[in-house]
Amino acid sequence: MADRSTAAVDVAANSGDEPLTAQADESTADGAAQNRERDTENDEAQGSGGTESPGKASPPELHSGHKLARRYRLEECVTRLDGFSSWRAVDEKLRRAVGVHILPADHSRARSVLAAARSSALLGDPRFVQVLDAVEENDLVYVVHEWLPDATELTSLLAAGPLEPHDAYQMVSQIASAMAAAHREGLAHLRLTPGTILRSSSGQWRVRGLAVNAALRGITSDAPQRTDTEAIGALLYASLTQRWPYENDAYGLSGLPKGVGLIPPDQVRAGVHRGLSELAMRALANDGATASRHESACTTPEELVKAIGEMPRIRPPEPVFTAPPDYQRTTYQQGSYGRQAPHPGVTQVLPTPPPPLQSRTGKALKWAVSALLIAALGLGSWQLADALMERGGKSADTDQTQTTDGGDKSPAKPVSKPIAIAGAHDFDPFGSDGENPDEIDKIYDTAPHTYWETNYYASSDFGNLKPGVGVILDLGKVQQVGKVTVTFVGDTSVELRAASGDTGAEPTSFDDYNKVAAGSGASVTLKPGKALKSRYLLVWLTDLPKQVDDGQFRGRIVDVKVSS
Repeated sequence: MADRSTAAVDVAANSGDEPLTAQADESTADGAAQNRERDTENDEAQGSGGTESPGKASPPELHSGHKLARRYRLEECVTRLDGFSSWRAVDEKLRRAVGVHILPADHSRARSVLAAARSSALLGDPRFVQVLDAVEENDLVYVVHEWLPDATELTSLLAAGPLEPHDAYQMVSQIASAMAAAHREGLAHLRLTPGTILRSSSGQWRVRGLAVNAALRGITSDAPQRTDTEAIGALLYASLTQRWPYENDAYGLSGLPKGVGLIPPDQVRAGVHRGLSELAMRALANDGATASRHESACTTPEELVKAIGEMPRIRPPEPVFTAPPDYQRTTYQQGSYGRQAPHPGVTQVLPTPPPPLQSRTGKALKWAVSALLIAALGLGSWQLADALMERGGKSADTDQTQTTDGGDKSPAKPVSKPIAIAGAHDFDPFGSDGENPDEIDKIYDTAPHTYWETNYYASSDFGNLKPGVGVILDLGKVQQVGKVTVTFVGDTSVELRAASGDTGAEPTSFDDYNKVAAGSGASVTLKPGKALKSRYLLVWLTDLPKQVDDGQFRGRIVDVKVSS
């Protein structure tokens, strides 16, 4: 752990660069920002054209089509500056797109880049763009990382306008949680910008360039947690206002007016969510110079995660449905189906209707039809009256023989009623790392787009490390449980276990929960085989699906409903 901490905090030798978040003028938009995987570089934005700083090693002379390790074929150079270059490439062995950073082996930062890449690869957190390989070969050092063709940079999203409050809340919540996990392992980013934040097609936010981006540029910090926290605050500020929270323009965003200082987002743009505005100021004003209405400043990602958890949850906006088009009669309904369309300019002659029956034969026919109708009506009325009289007699007889023993003697079925969940927490008795306890309330928040997820594993059977993980539900008191409905993301095998109904405190051992039902699928209804009374229920996951968005085996519970 000491080696990883050193690689994270001092990710590169100090080459004189200042921390990114302290200087807004060091962050301007990349001239090729339309590529969603391109890195945003200040030197490129100012038109340096790939010139190197004095004393730096020259970038390797590479070109499209060049292969590294007879495997990675370079396709397009997306960054070239300061002695290194970044490429979009193809892994011909696995037939997938990858990103590659390349610099000479004698570059002053080569050792630091390798150390940072290997430390980042050991983290293995899917919320970060993963480092796939870090190699020194043939006088070159190159780092291979994931390429996400379906992801969109925050830079591109903000070019269209500020984010909706729910999107901004999801972004800052996921990024802060990811960085808190990285700092617990001794890893820092030090260069969080809108170009390093990606949103996948499934709506998940991911961070690119953990430790490696700073190492490539020689960026260091005496307070890495504070630097990353301030950067997250700047990202939230920009997401709410579409303005960069410093005086200089950066990343295609206009800076704040000169001379006014750092003002809250809700004073920059009308309609900004008040809670998110205060959160951005708490993350940005790390020196404690916050307004009187703000709470204490957040100086670490962990403190920022705690502050986010204390906020009321921001619900997603209601879906907007477009009104259906006005009803239009078809040609067939208008009575013109099969008719020959008239020629333009020609007046259509309507056919003359046939004359009414006015002859002697026609009058006689009308009188005959009328007589038949009158006779039919009279006969029908007589038959109806006779039937009613007969039915009335039978009803009287039936009333005399009717019993009064109470009618249907079958017992009434009990009515199923929903049972409120008083609390819940993750349950990992066969492990020691826990299973995302901060997100456990998402399983009963009634929001259709949120979920609690387990950690990821190498296979569906938890990498053969444990028999399962689960969630303990507290119903507040002992109640009659009729069924439990669980909604998952992906087909998941699950068991319903229950503690005995007369237990005083919540059981902490797995053996204290008895299996009462089991099932598998994306939406599973678990019904006990016999009457069940309990206060504590255990939703126990035994087999996990492979998630589509990150390719990892993990369980995701969208919703749990309990009813009597």
